[in-house]
Amino acid sequence: MRHFRLFIWVAIMIELLLPVQPALSQEEATAPPKTVEEKFDDLDQKVRILERRFELQQEGAAEKAKEAPGVVSGKDGFSLKSADGQFQLKLRGLIHVDTRILKPDTNTFLLRRVRPILEGTVYKIFDFRFTPDFGGGTAAIQDAFLNIRFLPETKLQIGKFKPPVGLERLQSASDIRFVERALPTNLVPNRDIGYQLHGDLYEEVFSYAVGVFNGVPDGGSADVDADENKDIAGRIFIHPFKKVSFEPLQGFGIGFAASRGSVNGTPAAPALPSYRTPAQQTFFRYRTAPTGTAAATANTAVADGVLRRTSPQAYYYWGPFGLLGEYVLSSQEVTLGATSEKLKNKAWQVAGYYLLTGEKESFKGVTPFRPFDPSQGRWGALELVARYSVLKVDDAAFPVFANPASSAQEAKAWAGGLNWYLNRGVKFVVNYELTKFEGGAAAGADREEEKAILGRTQIAF
Repeated sequence: MRHFRLFIWVAIMIELLLPVQPALSQEEATAPPKTVEEKFDDLDQKVRILERRFELQQEGAAEKAKEAPGVVSGKDGFSLKSADGQFQLKLRGLIHVDTRILKPDTNTFLLRRVRPILEGTVYKIFDFRFTPDFGGGTAAIQDAFLNIRFLPETKLQIGKFKPPVGLERLQSASDIRFVERALPTNLVPNRDIGYQLHGDLYEEVFSYAVGVFNGVPDGGSADVDADENKDIAGRIFIHPFKKVSFEPLQGFGIGFAASRGSVNGTPAAPALPSYRTPAQQTFFRYRTAPTGTAAATANTAVADGVLRRTSPQAYYYWGPFGLLGEYVLSSQEVTLGATSEKLKNKAWQVAGYYLLTGEKESFKGVTPFRPFDPSQGRWGALELVARYSVLKVDDAAFPVFANPASSAQEAKAWAGGLNWYLNRGVKFVVNYELTKFEGGAAAGADREEEKAILGRTQIAF
């Protein structure tokens, strides 16, 4: 505006000093000539009119700018956002290209996860996420939910998502430190459909979640309910020292999760799980018989009653060091023929991480200080990881509900590895995992131990 006004006043001075004589009407020709002061007043009025027109043009341009959507790209991916902030659409993605070198099983390359992710906000407080997955050559819906943010302390989540039970299961697949999650994840639900009330209190010192779900077997996911029963699941997690000034205590968190439901399986749909090693090889399954045969009813174990899960859990992060631990107890009433039993399967793990390049560990992943750029001498971040996990099947499962010649009673897995973070979204992971078994082979012998080299290339944005 200041430059515009200066331009107008220069034009006024030119007109005063070098007046241009336009053609005059007869009335104007006979009128007495205007004084310099009158000419100055006329020109000043013109300037005011032009200035007002200019202001109106600027205001109109500003209003158009407010109404125009904004396109943003950054560390969290790509997004389209309305000018008033009430609508936002984010395009994200996750791809895992894995390598499995197994003894005694088959070696393979595979697309473990291929997930285009749509996230967004509508009308300011309604968040949504839609995550299909095309990994392994199949199509599935992992997440499809609406999250209503009534208050920071109170949110309602509706749809398909992770029930609030397993600690490592609740960690994003892009942030887990190993190629595969540990043995305890076999005993907690993966994805389920339901309603969940959740929130954070006292600046995330205290977090809670409680919900009602269709109910799934251990490690399971489902898009429909097999019966009319529903599960209730809840979790509390506390960072008791988050606000203290002593930094080594701030990264400690501890919590407890539990779920309860009733499951009634059939020989055609037993509603019972099988358990896998971290290399995704099945080492335990309940007895089954081919469906549609006379032997199916008498020789197939089915879930037949209450399913309870409890899980104390904790983690600790300080500087480049991280530690995560959890315990899961899954209790399920099982029936085969005329025999019923409440089986209690349990698992636990302890995992430790250390960033050699000095970055800060956290539950939500690693951000390198020096993202990969060889031309600038930047090579990302390096992390050492180690883990021990155990899964123990109830002794009462054998030999009635499971075959001891093909299903192991216990699995113990030792793992170590190295992670190379090129940046926040790209990393290379290599693990070596040794799993030993108790039982699971003919004549009461132990199943052959599993040796696995697991590799992963990840792109996440």
